[in-house]
Amino acid sequence: MPVWLGLFLFVTTIAAMEGVAYAAHRWLMHGPGWFLHASHHRPRTGMFEANDAYAAIFAVPSILLFLWGIGLGHGVGYAWIGGGIAAYGAIYFGFHDVIVHRRVGHRYVPRSSYMKRIVQAHRLHHAVETREGTVSFGFLWAPRPEILKAELARRGLAGVREPTGAQL
Repeated sequence: MPVWLGLFLFVTTIAAMEGVAYAAHRWLMHGPGWFLHASHHRPRTGMFEANDAYAAIFAVPSILLFLWGIGLGHGVGYAWIGGGIAAYGAIYFGFHDVIVHRRVGHRYVPRSSYMKRIVQAHRLHHAVETREGTVSFGFLWAPRPEILKAELARRGLAGVREPTGAQL
């Protein structure tokens, strides 16, 4: 396989993974997989949370594609796709766990309009503590915060957590 075609498969897979991640987040994690994902919508009490199991679960297709393509000799194209899935996972970790949730200490402050939008969209997603009623399920693309806030208001703010330090 020509390298340009492998790179095309790799980059296309990374782009496609945003759609896969959106669907998995919206209909799996906020659906039957809520028993793991609920931990991510509550304050973390230790270094890990049940939701971290999804990192291992979502790594399986990448590992199997590398095995199928290279280990079992069915073609390097499968490895390029598996690499794209793994690269999306690494990008996701950087955006979500490091930048947004600060699970790794750093001094980075989002300054670009894109990064500010991604961080704010994810915070609006976490404003809802329940399985239903939340907004913004993507990780590398998100609607403008005004759209998300309007959607939360339209839904009647069901499940939205109380602001920290709220007066009763």
